[in-house]
Amino acid sequence: MTRFVLVAGAWLGAWAWDEVAAGLREAGHEAYPLTLSGLAERQGVPAGQQTHVRDIVGEVERLGLRDVVLVGHSYSGVPVGQAAERIGDRLRRVVLVDANAPVDGESFLSGWPSEEVRRSIEAHDGRWPPPSADDCAGQGLTDGQTARFIAGSTPHPGATLTEPAVLERSLGELPVTYVKCLLDGEEPPPAVAELLKSDRWELVTMDTGHWPMFSRPRELARILGEAATGR
Repeated sequence: MTRFVLVAGAWLGAWAWDEVAAGLREAGHEAYPLTLSGLAERQGVPAGQQTHVRDIVGEVERLGLRDVVLVGHSYSGVPVGQAAERIGDRLRRVVLVDANAPVDGESFLSGWPSEEVRRSIEAHDGRWPPPSADDCAGQGLTDGQTARFIAGSTPHPGATLTEPAVLERSLGELPVTYVKCLLDGEEPPPAVAELLKSDRWELVTMDTGHWPMFSRPRELARILGEAATGR
């Protein structure tokens, strides 16, 4: 049995993991989906990037979890990677699902054209508005899955995207499985590509889009279980 803390990316809350969490529990694992501050049922709670790091560390400590696998999807790879460093020997492994990885001193928006996102955040009172159905095209989602994603999404706190990560060492020193979703591009972000050179990192691919918790939840649950057991 493995204990998973599941953290979804921008605009999403714990609800996004419902099907994945069910698959993990059916396989005998414990699954703890987490909603970060400022999102979903926690809308209105002020949040920066370090708030999200503290959310994750605090959840692990509150639940008294050990031998834990932290799972970060998309944006949440940045706070999850920092939290992994801070929970020390409670950590078993990190799984990053089509995610960004934290780099000390750099933000989520570092390293990719971000002016449009920054302007959108400024125009929407410091929050990044959710995508439209058209933005989800080509990501392996059915119409129903897209509708569910759009209906549940909430604006994302902009400060979490622009504040720098704080790391004492390279994430390459931690055991990490990186799941690349191929419909979202075959190459991982440059920071991830560099980290994948570490012998402590492994790469797994999925033939689906950026939101596999909706498009391929059972397959993702299986991959998470295998990553945790080293198979």
